[in-house]
This record gives sequence, C-alpha cells and structure tokens, in this order.
Amino acid sequence: MVSTLMVIAGVFVGLLVLLSLIVHLSARPATRGRTAAPRTPSWVVDAGQPHPDAWSPMSTTSTQIRAVR
Repeated sequence: MVSTLMVIAGVFVGLLVLLSLIVHLSARPATRGRTAAPRTPSWVVDAGQPHPDAWSPMSTTSTQIRAVR
C-alpha cells in the first residue's frame, strides 16, 4: 500500500518537474533593454517585404504568384 502511494507520488512529482521544464524552456527570452526603435524580425529583413495582413484585401498589382484553387 505504502509502496503504491510512493510510486504514484513519484510519478506525480516527475510530471510536475517535466511540466516546469517545458514551461521554462518555452518561455520567451527576457528583453535586455529598451531601444528607441522596435527590433525588426529577421524574416522581414530576409524577405524585404512587410508581413501580409490577413484582413486587408489582396492587391491586384502584386507580382507574386498565387495558388489557383
């Protein structure tokens, strides 16, 4: 009886430790300081274009190829 409770308690503690490890590793890194301008994400610099807005109407003058459905 006691050994069963110890095993259940050990599994429970192990799950809590695993959950706290997952939360700790998935947390966003802390900012190091305030800057005057917001930092531009790397994908914007790589693509050279702003991120498309899902709610804005699509431009008819775009040079990108769209998938035909």
